[in-house]
Amino acid sequence: MKKSQLTIGSYLSQVTLLFLIITSASLSYGQTEKKKSNLPENETITTNVDGMGVVLTIDFHKGPEHNHPLMAIWIEDTDGRYIQTLYVSQSIAKGVFAFGDKSTGKWKPGEIMRPAALPYWSHKRNVINDKGNYMPRPGYEVADAYSGATPTADFRLFTRTDSIIGKKFTLLCEINQSWDWNKHWTNTMYPEDAEYKTSSQPAVVYAGEIDPQKEGGVVSLKPIGRSHHSGADGNLYHDLETLTTALKIASEITVTVGHVK
Repeated sequence: MKKSQLTIGSYLSQVTLLFLIITSASLSYGQTEKKKSNLPENETITTNVDGMGVVLTIDFHKGPEHNHPLMAIWIEDTDGRYIQTLYVSQSIAKGVFAFGDKSTGKWKPGEIMRPAALPYWSHKRNVINDKGNYMPRPGYEVADAYSGATPTADFRLFTRTDSIIGKKFTLLCEINQSWDWNKHWTNTMYPEDAEYKTSSQPAVVYAGEIDPQKEGGVVSLKPIGRSHHSGADGNLYHDLETLTTALKIASEITVTVGHVK
């Protein structure tokens, strides 16, 4: 009799333990699914809705080092002459950052100029403000039609050129992310350069040739160089071997001529 009772008790214990394991796993799975549902989904941005030119769809896939980078996307002719901006992060476009003023003890929006952020684009744009540099600021902003919030994840940009372009042109993207020091670009490399310290590794410039006659054609943008480390000039530097994590902010950037469904 005692043996039978022990067997039944052991069986009940095993059933109870199994129930607890399944319940725990279910709760854990539910929490994981909840976390997944809170992750940012692919974002969609639309700029220049009144443009009358070439329709472009740009797909940006973030890399493992992506962390709220600033970026600008624009086009040039094949000789490197600037045509127009298609998209630029709103904080750069306005010269006003959400955490730009702490004069009251609390962060609030405020004017900031970051020459080191996207210097290749800003020099190409070639609009000199009242402070004598190329950064947008109040009174010298990029129009709302060409700017938007900085995406926090993968995104798709629907845009178009201002007017019809009948021949090939170049589409460029400049990306910069603060605090990404490495063994070459250290925080003591230019100790007297305050602008360098706002950038760390310089901005990376990507480019690809677009043929507007090939609707549906897909072009992958490739890194072609970096910008000046503190935005002192608008030159393109080709020593990409000094960059590490800066080259992993984006994993892939593609451009499609025409809309993508």
